[in-house]
Amino acid sequence: MISAEASVTTSVRVALGDRAYDILIGRGLIAEAGRAIAERRPRVRAAIVTDETVGGLHLAGLTASLQAAGIDSVPIVVAPGEGSKNFATLETVVRAILAARLERGDIVVAFGGGVVGDLTGFAAAITRRGMRFVQIPTSLLAQVDSSVGGKTGINTAEGKNLVGSFHQPDLVIADTGILDTLSPREFRAGYAEVAKYGLIDDACGGDELPGQGQGGRGRRARDGRAGAAQSRPHLRTCAGIGHRLFAAPRAWRGRRDLHGAGARILRPHESLLAG
Repeated sequence: MISAEASVTTSVRVALGDRAYDILIGRGLIAEAGRAIAERRPRVRAAIVTDETVGGLHLAGLTASLQAAGIDSVPIVVAPGEGSKNFATLETVVRAILAARLERGDIVVAFGGGVVGDLTGFAAAITRRGMRFVQIPTSLLAQVDSSVGGKTGINTAEGKNLVGSFHQPDLVIADTGILDTLSPREFRAGYAEVAKYGLIDDACGGDELPGQGQGGRGRRARDGRAGAAQSRPHLRTCAGIGHRLFAAPRAWRGRRDLHGAGARILRPHESLLAG
């Protein structure tokens, strides 16, 4: 279901039974994050996991928003980049949450791109046998892809995302205004994912994917992935189009390309191979 929560904010409901949650989309939502969280989880404390780049730009604003809503928070800052998706950084995050004496009913906030979201979600899934967490994605790629669907995890020497779990967020806050700070390269990676979801909707049966009205095919496919990631493997496979084929050349290039670039560079080739 898609509805207008306010003149500048769109709310998308991801219908997953007792694990249903909202995606809030609009400009200036970091300033409203504390209120949005407090409405859904009153009287909680929070750990904010972010990286050095995002933290330097936006952490103060998020902390002030939480404080204004009566939510005490502790920052946990990790190094930026894919290198932080490992066991060592996961341990650092988990131990910091425990050191802050957060309880199972408190929340963990993922404030960053896809790496921070994957890492934080997995830390929340395993700390105190499962804590609630909120996604506040700060890249276009994370806003349209990794922040929705509950896929969390870290990398190992054997491969990417081989250790992780499905752990749905309580809330996703996509502040589109924060995208103003992205580089053109990061923007292109995100838009490639948007185009991919339009293709998924055509190729994998758009009538199976929930969502209608404003937002179009890409959002319909994105919402469908959120519900299908755990229950409908054929749709999960469709959502992974291009990622598998791109893994080899990306590794060969030393992972210098962003995740979403795989959709842009190799989409035509995989479509041909698929017949």
